[in-house]
Amino acid sequence: MLKKIVILTTAMLTSAGAYAAHPLITDDTGTQGTGKFQIEVTSEFSDNEAGVFEENGGEIAAALSYGISENIDLVVGMPYQWYSVRESGVTVAEDDGIGDLSLELKWRFLDTGEQGTSFALKPGVSIPTGSEEAGSGSGAVSGGVLLIATHSGRLGAVHGNIGYTRAGYASEAVENVSRKDIWHASFAGEINLTEALRAVADIGIETNEDLSSDTHPAYLIGGMIYSINEDMEIDLGVKCGLNEAETDFAFLAGYTARF
Repeated sequence: MLKKIVILTTAMLTSAGAYAAHPLITDDTGTQGTGKFQIEVTSEFSDNEAGVFEENGGEIAAALSYGISENIDLVVGMPYQWYSVRESGVTVAEDDGIGDLSLELKWRFLDTGEQGTSFALKPGVSIPTGSEEAGSGSGAVSGGVLLIATHSGRLGAVHGNIGYTRAGYASEAVENVSRKDIWHASFAGEINLTEALRAVADIGIETNEDLSSDTHPAYLIGGMIYSINEDMEIDLGVKCGLNEAETDFAFLAGYTARF
């Protein structure tokens, strides 16, 4: 049981994710514009219980986006992750370290206007810069693609994502208990409460990497995004698991700057 929890913790921490408007997981079609940058620093603190086992983990990640053109961004992300597993109150496993680096390209290929519908593709790869032994890396290259749709209006916006990842595992032990084909589907909405404040919500599901389980992790996120000015935002959110395969609870916080 302990070995399985550690393996699943590794899978959770090393799974590649799109860098959306935090605290959302669902990405939007927005790009930075030619020659412009965005830096996003995000954090997640999670808690999960499974019988006598209690798992705590977290991540602080930085993502840098650069506008190659008006509708194409290059996105580089690097996380720092940690976790601990306790059995009946006694720590039985813990570690931390730099995770796997992600490299993505977002291409908005269709746009009907500022208050309209747009579509984007976001292919990417996860490069094994983290330690597989420490549980902060997969030890192998993974790759995938995300299809993104956004509809914007006067009151806010809605976003939908469908994605596929081909997961790589260096460890034969992990590979034997893990799925390689990972699908993701999610939907998010934003409501403009004021010129500076947005309420956001996100719901989604993803293929369970644990080969022995047919229950796929599903989540629900609620949060707020506050624009300090045109180029800076801060955000807070809460993520809840909708089934036993997802982390029970996580607190989310982030900061975004554009220049």
